Amino acid sequence: MMRSHRCGDVRSSDAGSEVDLCGWIDSRRDHGGVIFVDLRDVSGVIQVVFSPEASQELHSVAEELRNEFCVRITGEVRARRPGTVNPKIATGEIEIAAGALEVLTRSETPPFHIDGHQEVDEILRLRHRYLDLRRPHMQKNLMLRHRIVSAIRRFFDDEASSRSRPRC
Repeated sequence: MMRSHRCGDVRSSDAGSEVDLCGWIDSRRDHGGVIFVDLRDVSGVIQVVFSPEASQELHSVAEELRNEFCVRITGEVRARRPGTVNPKIATGEIEIAAGALEVLTRSETPPFHIDGHQEVDEILRLRHRYLDLRRPHMQKNLMLRHRIVSAIRRFFDDEASSRSRPRC
C-alpha cells in the first residue's frame, strides 16, 4: 500500500502514530538546518519536518526536494509546539517527523504556481493542463462535475428500473 492516510485527513488524534503519505511538494523552507516541507494532495496540505539530528542522510535528500516533486513520506505524527500552530489549515496543529523519504518523480520548475493565488494566462494553463488540474479551483470544479453527473445517472437508473418492474 502506497499510503495509510491522505495529507488532509491526518489530525491531532493521530499524534504518536506512524503514517505513510504521498503527494506533491507544495513548498520547501530551510530554517538553519531544519527543513520544512508542505506536502499536498487532493485532500489538503500537511507540514513535514526533516531534522539533521534525526537522520543526516534523510536530511541531505530533503535538501534536494523542489516544488512539484512527487514523494512518499513515512513518519510520526506529532503535535506542533505552542506558537507554531497554523490555524489557517486543517492540519495546522500537527506535523510529520520524517522517518523515510522516497522521491517518486522529479519535476522541472513549473511554468506557474499551483497554489492558485495568481492569475495565469489561459493559453499557458491549457498547454500545461496536467498542472492546471492540480490547482484547488480546478479540483473543486472536477469534484462538482462528478457529483452532478453521478446524480443524473442515479436518477435515470432509478427511472429505468422502475419502468421495468411489472405493475399490478
